[in-house]
Amino acid sequence: MRHPFAAAATGLVLITGAVTGAAACSSTAAAPPRPITAAAPSSPTPPPPADSNPPGDIPDSQVYVPWSPPNGGFTVKVPEGWARTTTHGHETVFTDKFNSVRVARVQATTAPTVNSVRTHDVPALRATNSHFRLIKVVEVPRKGGTAVLAEYRADSAPNPVTGKRLTLDSQRYVFYKTGRGEAVLTLSGPVGSDNVDPWRTVTDSFRWS
Repeated sequence: MRHPFAAAATGLVLITGAVTGAAACSSTAAAPPRPITAAAPSSPTPPPPADSNPPGDIPDSQVYVPWSPPNGGFTVKVPEGWARTTTHGHETVFTDKFNSVRVARVQATTAPTVNSVRTHDVPALRATNSHFRLIKVVEVPRKGGTAVLAEYRADSAPNPVTGKRLTLDSQRYVFYKTGRGEAVLTLSGPVGSDNVDPWRTVTDSFRWS
């Protein structure tokens, strides 16, 4: 004979299991699907800045034209369109902003040397240039002949409006020919300018005539 409490307990276990299973099925079925989240659009990459020449750089598109002094003697290519002035009767200066090409004819009966430029020319440059600093004096080959190069750094003349000065890098080339004397080319531009190729174009173009 089964005990009534045992039967009741068995029935309770069955009912409880059935209810639990049904609840689990109901919970599983009722879970909503996860929504699909669209990826946020990425911000567009800004375009690179347009190329520009730093202050003092002579553009690659610069055109050069041959020039000779009024009394002849030699020719040299200078940048086309630059302002031209004549100083002291024997020196012509071509300028664009703080860039310049100075061309001078100097009476001389002996060829310049590294030592003569250091002894005679450099002291004169030091006396006439503010904050002068000599970098080097060397002989250099050019297509029109050998020249003595004095490379130095000094301040520009003050801006007529602001009064400010720029520090300039200068290269002074002295060419010589017996019976013709010296032709002196001085090329200057703001420190940091990349004018290696333009200055080489000018100095390689020099020819005695």
